[in-house]
Amino acid sequence: MSESEKRSFELVKAAKKIFHAAIESVSADHSLGLADEVLFSGPCHVVGAGKAAMAMAAALEHKYPECVFEGHVVVPHGYIDSFPKDQNSPRSIRVTEGGHPVPDDGSRQAATDALEIAHSCGEEDTLVVLLSGGASALWSLPPDGLTLEDLRTVNQLLLQSGAEIHEINTLRKHLSAIKGGWLAKAAWPAKLVTLAISDVIGDNPSVIGSGPTVADSTTWHDALEIIQAYDLQIPESVLNHLNHGVRGMIPDTPKPGSEQLKRSYFQLLASNTDALNAARKIAFEMGYHVADIDNAVHGEARDIGERVARKIRRSQPGQCLIWGGETTVTIKGNGKGGRNQELVLASAFELEGADADIVLLSAGTDGIDGPTDAAGGWVTSETIQAIRSQGIDPRVALDANDSYPCLKAVNQLLVTGPTHTNVMDIGITLIAHE
Repeated sequence: MSESEKRSFELVKAAKKIFHAAIESVSADHSLGLADEVLFSGPCHVVGAGKAAMAMAAALEHKYPECVFEGHVVVPHGYIDSFPKDQNSPRSIRVTEGGHPVPDDGSRQAATDALEIAHSCGEEDTLVVLLSGGASALWSLPPDGLTLEDLRTVNQLLLQSGAEIHEINTLRKHLSAIKGGWLAKAAWPAKLVTLAISDVIGDNPSVIGSGPTVADSTTWHDALEIIQAYDLQIPESVLNHLNHGVRGMIPDTPKPGSEQLKRSYFQLLASNTDALNAARKIAFEMGYHVADIDNAVHGEARDIGERVARKIRRSQPGQCLIWGGETTVTIKGNGKGGRNQELVLASAFELEGADADIVLLSAGTDGIDGPTDAAGGWVTSETIQAIRSQGIDPRVALDANDSYPCLKAVNQLLVTGPTHTNVMDIGITLIAHE
């Protein structure tokens, strides 16, 4: 291995170490351990949904061993078998799997069970709701007049449209029997405690998991405007449902000030900001100067990648840039990849030929980037040349949204498996010390 290859290897190793430290800081066990104490009274019931739901249920039982929790949480398919072998699974809280990002019958049954548990709660009961990224798809129960296939169709159209998560959740809340405060209304008059790990920019409780336990300020008009803005060819049944809502023929979601939400309490356990602060700490301890942190990155993945790469090329040796958020990809090709893989591939063109040793890593904190087995990937100033040496045209691949084969060909995919947490994405760029 040449001296240049050794420097590059150490730089990539450092970026990975920073990323994994950030993930650990927002694990369910760590986050719940630091959370404010919850005073439980009466029978305690638990419902939950999301990529961290199983880990959160186990951490809840561990933190409050004197309580007997009963209930049901749902995680994406494959998550039960991927649960870390060195951690205890939930003892009394049942765990099932459902479809994500496209809901399925498991998602519908989980939402049905959650509402039934909520309805069964009396005034002296406590309902604990565990929310994390993925909850919107994993709790999918269509309202009267719509089918699960209607929800699948709209969900798929939204994912392909480039719509931001706030817009996606506005639609989801108005096409659901559980989201947008309906779960809290079902639990009334029980005490309701929501513990959440945020996967959205701004950490707005009404957006996390599409806000099943909090008031919703969005309206039928907002939902219909999003359909029109992206020119989505939605099923006629969905369009009729939205129009009926606009005309006042269907009640809107519970709004701020609703009497039936006054016993609903919300606590944020972890967010992207927490992960970025942990990344900053470990980078500093490794001798890097953290020049910038941005916790609200959004927009087209390739545009963000190019912008960050240009910025790091203007930085000084030993500097580190850290960012977080969630980009989008407007799909124009039939390739394989994810938003983080597309971001790093686009950035590689800007890094090509750089004099300094640079690494740019971007990955999803849930361990999943698009419909792939990778969390994301990384690139250096030599990545584009390396991809071409494998007989692949990286520019053609990028235009076809085909970043995965490029990064796989040069062994620059970051594969972690499900992390059982989710606080959006983290990006790390490092310039080697002189």
